[in-house]
Amino acid sequence: MKIFKSILLLLCCCSSFLVNAQYTAATPLNQDSVKITKPKHNPKIATRRSAILPGWGQAYNKEYWKIPIVYGVLAIPTTTFIYNNTWYNRTKTAYELLFKASDPNATQQDIDNLKLIHPKLQGFSLSSLQKFRNSFRQDRDYSVLWFVVAWGLNVVDATVFAHLKEFDVSNNLSMQIKPSINPVLNTKGVSLVFNLKKNTSKPLVKVR
Repeated sequence: MKIFKSILLLLCCCSSFLVNAQYTAATPLNQDSVKITKPKHNPKIATRRSAILPGWGQAYNKEYWKIPIVYGVLAIPTTTFIYNNTWYNRTKTAYELLFKASDPNATQQDIDNLKLIHPKLQGFSLSSLQKFRNSFRQDRDYSVLWFVVAWGLNVVDATVFAHLKEFDVSNNLSMQIKPSINPVLNTKGVSLVFNLKKNTSKPLVKVR
């Protein structure tokens, strides 16, 4: 009788274990799913970065080959500014020294200071030095303007091509030749039709 009770108790325990195991196996794991959306290319970021640092917007657009071109273009007005500013200061100094030395009441020190004039500017008259000074000053100011224009073109380039990043111009670009009619001349002809499809960022699902 005791053996029978022991066997019955063992069978009950085994049955309970099997039922729990089947329930666990049949119940699916509750997995968390997180949607990961691919970040969209933002033209405003490219504009802002190019306005802060030339070439930064091009780097954001992944057009790294444009960065040397941007700095090459900006180097031209920068070099021009340095050159004209240097000679503006030299001609200005030469004009002031010669003006003082030409005064009837000039001192010996004023005459001795003529040695401070740049060798390439010695022997010129006051009117010539004044003309040189004004010319170098004008060219220097124009170089600043061209630098600002070049910087602005850098911003425009980054902005325009950032907007073009929103369009797929590789596989989705199609060109079709279609017949057309000119309503003004009432003549027949052909036309080229380009189809641009906007990029759509598909969300990625990551299960963890």
